[in-house]
Amino acid sequence: MFTKTIKTLYSMFHGQTMRWIGLSLGVGVFSGLAAVLFFTGVEYLKFVFIHQFAGFTLPGPAGEEIFHGPAGAFRPWLIPIMTTAVGLASGWLIMRFIPDSVGGGTDGTDATINAFHNKEGKIPPLVGLIKGVTAMFTIVTGGSAGREGPISQMGATIGCYIADKFKLTTKERRIMLLAGAAGGLGAIFRAPLGGALTAIEVIYKEDFESEAVLPAVISSVIAYSLFSLFFGTTPIFGIPEFHFTNALELPFYVLMAFFCSFTGWFYIRTFEFIKFKVFEPLSLKLGLMWAMGLGGLAMGLLGMTFPQLLTGGYGWLELAIKGELAVSIMLAILVGKTLATSVTIGSGMSGGMFAPALFVGGMSGGFIGFLSNKYFPDIVTQPGGYVLVGMAAFFAGVANAPIGPMIMVCELTQGYGLLAPLMLASVVCIVLGKKTSLYENQVENKFESPAHIEDMTINVLEGLYVKDYFRPGRVTTLEEGTTLKALTDIIVGTNELYFPIKNTEGAITGMLGMKDVRKVLYETCLFDLIVVRDLAGKPATLVPKDDLYTALMKFVDTDYGQIPVVHPESPHTIIGILNREDVFNAYKNAITIATS
Repeated sequence: MFTKTIKTLYSMFHGQTMRWIGLSLGVGVFSGLAAVLFFTGVEYLKFVFIHQFAGFTLPGPAGEEIFHGPAGAFRPWLIPIMTTAVGLASGWLIMRFIPDSVGGGTDGTDATINAFHNKEGKIPPLVGLIKGVTAMFTIVTGGSAGREGPISQMGATIGCYIADKFKLTTKERRIMLLAGAAGGLGAIFRAPLGGALTAIEVIYKEDFESEAVLPAVISSVIAYSLFSLFFGTTPIFGIPEFHFTNALELPFYVLMAFFCSFTGWFYIRTFEFIKFKVFEPLSLKLGLMWAMGLGGLAMGLLGMTFPQLLTGGYGWLELAIKGELAVSIMLAILVGKTLATSVTIGSGMSGGMFAPALFVGGMSGGFIGFLSNKYFPDIVTQPGGYVLVGMAAFFAGVANAPIGPMIMVCELTQGYGLLAPLMLASVVCIVLGKKTSLYENQVENKFESPAHIEDMTINVLEGLYVKDYFRPGRVTTLEEGTTLKALTDIIVGTNELYFPIKNTEGAITGMLGMKDVRKVLYETCLFDLIVVRDLAGKPATLVPKDDLYTALMKFVDTDYGQIPVVHPESPHTIIGILNREDVFNAYKNAITIATS
């Protein structure tokens, strides 16, 4: 059914652009359905496990309170039991069915980045399924993790699956992978433009995947529209509209950006320490399953003591925006959420780092905003806006993604009144956080990515020309009627390995390589029966103005080791020869110069 639906959509479109539109529509439909199922499962099971079983009543954002009912008896001790059980079960499932996914990155988003750069855009369907299910149970039992990492990985898996079904190239598979991730993000955050831009931006520190813009936007819009059919278009946060009206407020936003840069550094360094210095040694000593069980236990104990750290925490963010949290509580939540997320994700449990990063960023911004409002109430009149700006600026700094998160926050609140401080704070955070990155597999730019080695090769070779590298001079040519016996005499008198062949009119009609002759060279009974025309391959020539990329493609197409260079005004007058090794050496020298 899945493949049949995709093929029906695909057959409706013709041509390269329309083909991409058809494929992106299909990816968007199934990414949106995955987001609907994942979101419904998370919200319902969270209501059951945390609200009814454990008896916790946690605030929820206005746009996500879809299940209501009285809380069960207060049993906080159930939280560590549930998180430990999920940790153990997740570890067993991963080691039993997808052990190759261990060490794939920070979270699901990072695993998608890793697949794009290093795995030819391939994510096995079982990986997406198991990671999605384990992430769901991590979140619903109280683990400090977000929904966006799993859903972006699930969407990317769908894009990869569709690409394989239609036998797309590796390059096209990578684009479909990003389109799937964009669909998942756009739907789960109800932010179609922000989701699309984040998906194509977060894979690099200083670049974005421009070829994936169209598929990512289409997939994200379709997934968001499908998600909205089930849950409406109400934004996640039910908050007042904010506007930037006073230029004197800019220094306070800059101060907030500096603080967000510091907390971003603290967030990443804490996560790295707990993951690599605590849980990685434990995993090597005890095994992944037990290390994840201990991570679940630690998270459960933190959450039982400090409920603000449980699950994603968007409800607490909404309270902070409305000014209903004390500054001291914001600071405590900021530190606690950093530790809780590091323990959860750092131990290997499934989930996303995006939502906790927005949470910590929002609390960082709120801390500065409400503190500034206390001492400068005439200037800082809307301190809740600092929570929103802090969310975008913080994530921009830790993920090196200035555009997507900024647009996403605007879409989350359905307003662009804070766009100016958003832009300023994001730039400051990116500049200050240049040496840190939340995602382990993020690379600087396209030239640093294995996914674009071919593009880099093309760029280099297109700037080099045959005229500077071919070897001018006489080239031994053969006539079509030259016999095998005569050829053996010619071979003895030359060191050449490839011979252009001409007909009686002097036109080049083929190429003869020594490897073509070797199998009959000692068949003396055939010496007078075989002529070189019978052994020759197709003709191939170059002119001096050709670039070396054109030459390389001809070498690849023919598998020849040498190709004759002809006069530009006389296509059958040979003026020299170009060796395949000459092209490789030219490329090597150009790369050496460029990187030295």
